[in-house]
Amino acid sequence: MQKLKLGIPKGSLQNATIELFKRSGWNIAVSSRNYFPAIDDPGISCALIRAQEMGGYVDKGTLDVGLTGKDWILEYESDVVEVADLIYSKASQKPARWVVAVPGDSPYKTLEDLHGKRISTELVNHTKRYFAGKGIDVEVEFSWGATEAKVVEGLVDAIVEITETESTIRAHGLRIIHEMMQTNTKLIANKAAWADPWKREKIEQMAMLLQGALRADGMVGLKMNVPEGKIDEVVGILPSLQAPTVAHLYKSDWLSVETVVSEAVVREIVPKLLKAGAQGIIEYSLNKLV
Repeated sequence: MQKLKLGIPKGSLQNATIELFKRSGWNIAVSSRNYFPAIDDPGISCALIRAQEMGGYVDKGTLDVGLTGKDWILEYESDVVEVADLIYSKASQKPARWVVAVPGDSPYKTLEDLHGKRISTELVNHTKRYFAGKGIDVEVEFSWGATEAKVVEGLVDAIVEITETESTIRAHGLRIIHEMMQTNTKLIANKAAWADPWKREKIEQMAMLLQGALRADGMVGLKMNVPEGKIDEVVGILPSLQAPTVAHLYKSDWLSVETVVSEAVVREIVPKLLKAGAQGIIEYSLNKLV
């Protein structure tokens, strides 16, 4: 039987990824004793791989498909198919950013000011290429962690670090002088796997359901009964992705109305719906919105 070899990012994205797959229809069980989680799909086998290494394993064909950041694809110049964007964070609704930061009292204000200076980062290769592309000669060293502390202690002149909210940057008294790039999680595929009809269909199914699960995040379904004479008033209250579904109840002049709305507006519109004549309002959660 054919199998699709799937890479699950080990580390900070691991739990969120497994939860996303669960909402998409796949249950993945991780054991602390090995790096090969079980999955309830006989057509898929899983491996836990660090996001930084994922692009290389997919590029070489060790894995057919995996999830990693755009940053790590660029870092190692992985030759892969970028199948789908998967933005996990609902807090900012924006991709994370790789930025150049210096101490708050540093005299450096532009990238050109860093000519001849030392920079610490985990994103070494891309940072070297980025500065070289701008004709700025810098010394870039790999950071094993606590990158912000290195510039605070004066061990380096600047850092290149990833941030979503800038809270850690600000907490260390640092100042951003440049945004290098934005990144988000991507579903990537090996080119040979993408060319295989069976694997491609499996990957496209996976992408559709994963994106559907993300799209459903923060959305709920609303269902209610409405007197026929009140339908226009009720429908006018509903913010909907599309026109709501309206159907006649059996042998009745009442209508059943069903729609999808943002969870954030439910508390505001339910009292209005009741006042407009709706009854029996049901709110239900969504796993996927395809």
